Amino acid sequence: MVHLDAARARFGDRADLLGAYLLRVDPIADAAVDVIDAMPPGAGWSLVRRALSEGSAAVPEAPGALRAFFHEVERVPVWVDWNEVDRGGAVLLRAGALGGLVLGVKSLVLGYASPAGNKPLVFSGRLESQVARRLAETSRFVQATITPGGMRPRAPGWRITINVRLIHAQVRRMILRTGRWDAQAWGAPINQHDELGTALLFSVVVLEGLRQLGVRIPPADGAAYMHLWRWSSWLMGVDPELLPATEHEGRTLGEIIGSMQAPPDDDSRALTRALLEAPLHAATDARARANAERLYRFSTTLCRSLVGDETADLLGVPTTPWRHALPIAKRLVAGMELVRESVPYADRPALWAGTRYWERAVQAGLTAAATEFGLPSTLARAA
Repeated sequence: MVHLDAARARFGDRADLLGAYLLRVDPIADAAVDVIDAMPPGAGWSLVRRALSEGSAAVPEAPGALRAFFHEVERVPVWVDWNEVDRGGAVLLRAGALGGLVLGVKSLVLGYASPAGNKPLVFSGRLESQVARRLAETSRFVQATITPGGMRPRAPGWRITINVRLIHAQVRRMILRTGRWDAQAWGAPINQHDELGTALLFSVVVLEGLRQLGVRIPPADGAAYMHLWRWSSWLMGVDPELLPATEHEGRTLGEIIGSMQAPPDDDSRALTRALLEAPLHAATDARARANAERLYRFSTTLCRSLVGDETADLLGVPTTPWRHALPIAKRLVAGMELVRESVPYADRPALWAGTRYWERAVQAGLTAAATEFGLPSTLARAA
């Protein structure tokens, strides 16, 4: 936390109240992972898969800490509106590839910019060594979340979200076991403050990025999109006290976090570089290399436009001549949006195209093993 006095002057005691969450985690998920680790290999995770598919009643033999976790995630708060959840998902489905671009070169990059928040990912080493798989898993998580009905109990998005929550608890556990975590500098690993920041990257920041590209999002649709990620974040274990109910609340929380965040560090730059250069490393022949270089120039240009030159400079994002084409692209998108709004039923082809986009994004990167979202057993930087 930096500039605390300035944050207090601007936001009052909310700065200190939010800062306290740097030391808070997810005790119920941590207890569940402790129990899983004490069971024979594979036994605990088998109970998790069965409970998430069939309900906690299907695993009466589960230890108490696991049953408590299952009962917690099976509870649906009274404020959850399934129609709003699906309407929120449709916002990102209609955006299609634009949504994927915003998530990739704005939301994820801004997440890497946090020198404390990026440390669990640095310890895992997965973004640098397994970029394609990590991105494909994120695509699968998003696709399952925004699919109609996907976030209802037992549905794929619901199950994946809970799996990710347990993965976070396992990574937190392994990081603390290394003895190399600097709590004084970074707070607790995968803490509530940073979980909130991640929730805002998938909600408020995505809406902001889509609007930057010319996508028109009516207030009611924006509210539904926030509702979707409020529910997702609740399942992920974010403290209910932190969950923004509106875009305005989310934006304010983001401003508080940003006002006290230190500038990007070397890990921020390394993670950003690994993300943007991923297509270059995946190319296997001359033609693929040429396409990858074009994609790299486009992605870096779009990244600078969406995160701003100041942040892009701090992250080491290069400048390319393509920046002059972005205003033209934005006008094109805005024109298409006007047509979509004025032509009856024009949303239907947009939803169809967006659904196909996310399906292809997942199929292009995920292997059968990667779809399991199982608990990791090692860290890349454990020593």
